[in-house]
Amino acid sequence: MDKDRIKGKVKQIEGELQKAKGKLTHSKSDKIVGEAKVVEGKVEEQYGKAKDAVRKASK
Repeated sequence: MDKDRIKGKVKQIEGELQKAKGKLTHSKSDKIVGEAKVVEGKVEEQYGKAKDAVRKASK
């Protein structure tokens, strides 16, 4: 498993937590930053999956 997949999942979790904090505190900035982290994490995870697929295909 590629390290980018793991880092991406962690960012997604951090983003979800920050979004939840924003909902509890009614902070729009926390909600927005949290959503951005979720998206960034998803992109990073997909990048890691692509790298894994390339490694597997080249064997």
